[in-house]
Amino acid sequence: MKVNYSALLLLTGAAACSGGTSSPEKEQAKPNVLFILADDLGYHDLSCMGSQYYETPNIDRIASEGMVFTNGYAACQVCSPSRASIMTGKFAPRHGITDWIGAPSGEAWRKLNRNNKLLPAEYVHELPAADITLPEAMKQAGYKTFFAGKWHLGDKGSWPEDHGFDINVGGWDKGSPIGGYYSPWENPNLPNRKDGENLSMRLAEETVDFLKANNPAETGQPVFAYLSFYAVHGPIQTTEEKWEKYRQKAAKKGIAPSGYKMGHFLPIRQVQDNPIYAGLVESMDDAVGRVLQALDELGLDDNTIVVFTSDNGGVSAGDAFSTSNLPLRGGKGYQFEGGIREPYFIKVPGMTDGGAFCDSPVSGTDFYPTFLELAGQPLLPEQHADGVSLVPLLQGKSIDERPLIWHYPHYGNQGGEPSGIIRLGDWKLIHYYEDEREELYNLRNDMEEQNDLATSNPEKTKELHDALFSYLNGVGARFPEKDPEYSAEKEQAYLERVEKVRMPQLEKQRLNFLSEDFDPGNNWWGSMVTRD
Repeated sequence: MKVNYSALLLLTGAAACSGGTSSPEKEQAKPNVLFILADDLGYHDLSCMGSQYYETPNIDRIASEGMVFTNGYAACQVCSPSRASIMTGKFAPRHGITDWIGAPSGEAWRKLNRNNKLLPAEYVHELPAADITLPEAMKQAGYKTFFAGKWHLGDKGSWPEDHGFDINVGGWDKGSPIGGYYSPWENPNLPNRKDGENLSMRLAEETVDFLKANNPAETGQPVFAYLSFYAVHGPIQTTEEKWEKYRQKAAKKGIAPSGYKMGHFLPIRQVQDNPIYAGLVESMDDAVGRVLQALDELGLDDNTIVVFTSDNGGVSAGDAFSTSNLPLRGGKGYQFEGGIREPYFIKVPGMTDGGAFCDSPVSGTDFYPTFLELAGQPLLPEQHADGVSLVPLLQGKSIDERPLIWHYPHYGNQGGEPSGIIRLGDWKLIHYYEDEREELYNLRNDMEEQNDLATSNPEKTKELHDALFSYLNGVGARFPEKDPEYSAEKEQAYLERVEKVRMPQLEKQRLNFLSEDFDPGNNWWGSMVTRD
């Protein structure tokens, strides 16, 4: 399957959808739901979304059999807030988790020696117990609920089983795969079985086991399965075979002499040629394929909604500097499209046809009411206050234009700036908390965010500014504060070290990954197991 990428690049505004169909209503069993969430996967990190380097035939299948939302967004540019928004149907400033849980805030930020102008705002550190979460709502609707993989929404006492999931496999405090992607790993909710087992495939097998043990065709009870991969979060790891496949692919294409460009705080990757990351992406795709195969084998494909998306943009800076999101600007942690625009696919048997596209801006908050409506349940607008049901769009109709809001009063690890964002129709406003400056972009004409229209269009800038702060103030959003110890000289010295020392190191590392002699040691992160 290959999505029409030229069409993808053109569809950036309004609220029109094509390719959806609606079958006559009839009595049938409630649909099952398989929700697949990738971690740190960028908008262009799939072959169906235009990548000429990564190969993802199984995820592509979901896109080909469902609807591709070309303006699909995560609710934040980092993970925990986005995941909380999926769980609650609320934008981040409303539920209060505005940074990844564990990130330093306030004066603790100084310990990182970034010498920034602001002290990041405080934030909520666990999923609020008062919320009726999505899995809790699905349980009330009669569903058996299952979670596998990354949680990162609170310590013990605020794990998946505390928020509506009947079964939790692998979900705990941490947001990265402690111990790596090959067993033995460290996870209190995912015991090691055999050395060298791949984490993504293990999570897929656990999901398959759940589907077999709770087959709705036998039990009569629908299932809500939430497969939340740790991939493709760092540390990036793969097998020697997959590394070699993508090393050769990069060499055949021609290795660019340089791969980075300095951003505001950090170098930003400009090319997709990391063979380790490519192998990690493919391993996740293999795991998705295993679960889709199980749906077919169990006869569940015809009555299972399948969703695939990501929690934030691809990591082009910070962390593992894994991928490039071009032509989108920035990546994970950034206020630009590369940080928040995601692959966003929904397959609904009998409602979506292959080749269906929708360019209406949609958010991770929208899954909650969409699943309720598809399950024939009443909506809970007081709970999913910022989400709307996408069922009309899936049927080829339209929804009312509404603003999407982001609020990230933090710096983070990837080089993004503390900011508030509003998108309304084709227009996107970014408000920077450091100096109160604003940028205005028309995404239909300028998806790359290269032409700032704030000065030339003051009326639209003010309209969006007022709408953004009306929302933020209305939900009690917290804002960063000026650091009285800020030193411009110290910050400039830090930035010079990054450019003169860190960027050359990254260029050297990039070429090392592509070298025929590359050897990560430790038997390829433990993926290569010798059995004597």
